[in-house]
Amino acid sequence: MATPPKRRARAQPPAPEPGFESESGSETESSGGSGSEDERVEEEVNIEFEAHSISDNDYSGIKKLLQQLFLKAPVNTAELTDILIQQNHIGSIIKQAEVQEDSSDDDDDDDEVFGFISFLNLTERKGTQCAEQIKELILSRCEKNCEQHVVEQLDKLLKDDTKPVGLLLSERFINVPPQIALPMYQQLQKELMEAQRTNKPCGKCHYYLLISKTFTEATKSNSKKREGKKNQQKEELMFANAEEEFFYEKALLKFNYSVQEESDTCLGGRWSFDDVPMKPLRTVMVVPADGINAIMDKLKDYLSP
Repeated sequence: MATPPKRRARAQPPAPEPGFESESGSETESSGGSGSEDERVEEEVNIEFEAHSISDNDYSGIKKLLQQLFLKAPVNTAELTDILIQQNHIGSIIKQAEVQEDSSDDDDDDDEVFGFISFLNLTERKGTQCAEQIKELILSRCEKNCEQHVVEQLDKLLKDDTKPVGLLLSERFINVPPQIALPMYQQLQKELMEAQRTNKPCGKCHYYLLISKTFTEATKSNSKKREGKKNQQKEELMFANAEEEFFYEKALLKFNYSVQEESDTCLGGRWSFDDVPMKPLRTVMVVPADGINAIMDKLKDYLSP
C-alpha cells in the first residue's frame, strides 16, 4: 500500500526515454496529415504528482534513476538503492497522484517513480562497497581534470572522519519541473535535522557532496581543444536540475568531467537542444553544510510561484 502523500504538485508528464514510443502517441499528430514529421502538434497534459516516503516497492525506479546518474561508472547501484530504502526516514519519491477515472488500466504506472531525493552519509557508510566506489570515482575523475592541489583537498576532505561528508541525491525525469524540488528539499532538511536529534543514520554532516548532470555546447568545448584545465570552469554550464546551480555558486570545491563516452540513448538521454549538440558532463560539488540555509532561501525565491 502506498504511503500517505507528503506534497503535491502539478506538472507536465515526463518525456519518454529516447527510442521509446508510447501507445498514446496518437495524441501527437502531423499537421494537415501531409508530409513532414517535424511539423507536429503536441498536446499538453497536466499531471498531479505526490511525494511519498521511500519504500521497498520503489526499488526498480530508484535504481533506474541512479543508473542514469552514474551511467557506466563502477558503482554498485543495487546496494546503494538498498541502503536508501533501509534508511527510509530520510528522503522522498515522486509518483503520479491517484486518478479515480479509468483506474483499471495501466495499474503499473501508478507505482512508477518519477523522481526521488535522498542522502547518503559517506563517512557513516565507510566500508560499504557503493560508498567506497563513489569516493574512488570522484577522486579518479578529479585527478584527470583538476590541478594537484584540488585533488589533495578533495582526498583530505573525504578521509577526515571528524567532518562527515554526505552525498545529496536528487534525481528526476527531465520533464518534471524544478518547482517540485522545493518542498522535497524542505522536507529533506527537516528529516536530516530530526535524524541528528534522534541519533539516526544520516545525522549531521559538515559537507554536502553533489554529482550533478550538466552539459555544455559541444561545438564550443571541442573547438577550443582544451587550452588548459581552467577552461572547463569558463564553459557555460547548463544543469539538468536547474536548482542545483545554487549549490554550484556556494561550492568550495567543484569540477566537471565528461561522460560522453559512457552515454547512450537509453541511459544518457538525447543531449541536444534546438538542434545544438550538447556535451554531457557530471559536475562534482562540495558545499559546506553551514551554507545550506542560504541556498534554501535562494531556492524559495527561484521556485516559489
